[in-house]
Amino acid sequence: MTNTQVTHIQIDNYGPWTVTPEPRREVDLQTLQSRLYADLAQLFGNRDGYIFFSRFDNMIAVSNGLDEADHALIQESIGNRYPVTMSLSVATGTTPVSALGTATEQLQAAGSAQDEGRREVLRGQTIEEEFRTESDVQLAHFDVDDATEKYTDQLNEFDTFIQIEQGYAALMKYMREAHDSLSFFVGGDNVIAVCPDLDEAAYRDACTHVREAVDVELKVGVGRARAPADAGMDAKHALEECRAEGTTVVFKE
Repeated sequence: MTNTQVTHIQIDNYGPWTVTPEPRREVDLQTLQSRLYADLAQLFGNRDGYIFFSRFDNMIAVSNGLDEADHALIQESIGNRYPVTMSLSVATGTTPVSALGTATEQLQAAGSAQDEGRREVLRGQTIEEEFRTESDVQLAHFDVDDATEKYTDQLNEFDTFIQIEQGYAALMKYMREAHDSLSFFVGGDNVIAVCPDLDEAAYRDACTHVREAVDVELKVGVGRARAPADAGMDAKHALEECRAEGTTVVFKE
């Protein structure tokens, strides 16, 4: 059984801030968002966590191993560097979807995302060290099969982007609905999914669905570990075995 700890990160009062006292340049907002994500990726990553940008004003982290003090320090660090603050909500669950659902409900209960009175909320419960196990986190690293040969070296960049995004959209929706998983595009032709206790057949099923739905071939490496960073590295090594062996799914535990 997995026990995923998820942190929902939300910039406080971001919408109103972007147009106060007048609308800010979009290029400046994009710069702020990308730098904020990069800093959070490092802050969580230095603690063996894993963060995904989602919609940028909202981000989602797999935070097994981070306690309340770690979250508070990350929150303080961002507050000291940026003109905006962020609220954090942490929850755990046997599926990533259930953990995120609880985390989001806690954040919503603290006030609206556009409530100017809500600042730097920190809510939720982390997994105590004594209850952590080596099977808490399961991550799957999906990759489009032969993306360079099929798309990058054959199509213009925007048409390649469409193909990759169609594969991602089909996978993201299916993994959410069929397997209570959270899947995130991480650049290039790569998608990382945070999953519950799934077996090899479930991953083959997902790859088959995407191929039949949008004609995009996938392969996937799966890792499982105590910390997100370790599970992610195991998944990357498993994906390399997929490439070397010409198989669709490889588990590495």
